[in-house]
Amino acid sequence: MPLNNTSNETLVYAGIFRRLFAIFYDCFLLIAILFIVGYISIALNSGEAIESDNPLHWMFLFTLVTVSFLYFGWFWTHGGQTLGMQTWRIRLQNEDNSPISWKQVAQRYVTAIFSWSCFGLGFIWLLFTKKRRSWHDIISRTVMVDLR
Repeated sequence: MPLNNTSNETLVYAGIFRRLFAIFYDCFLLIAILFIVGYISIALNSGEAIESDNPLHWMFLFTLVTVSFLYFGWFWTHGGQTLGMQTWRIRLQNEDNSPISWKQVAQRYVTAIFSWSCFGLGFIWLLFTKKRRSWHDIISRTVMVDLR
């Protein structure tokens, strides 16, 4: 089901600054959630920090990555906007205005990690494309639209 009645010809693609500000907002929200996960993990570990030599270390890291994935995935598949994206009035969607699937969320999430790990080159890529698409947009076949 389409998210709006806008045709592809009238889509306005979100620029780098709106996207960066939305990411900045979402980082604060996600960090708060990860603090809660960390607090629960410490409580379950008898009040001790989970250090790298702890057998639970990899499970803890997996949990943090999974919670982050679920944060973005739930918002992207339920309306196409995280809380930061709602604030900055941008939305993630397919080019036909339909919501994205969990498969696209996975593609986007993994590619975004790679995109940022290359010194942000995959994100800066959007400055050089017509539809302002980063590597993770291209791989997941999605677009970020400006709703103003």
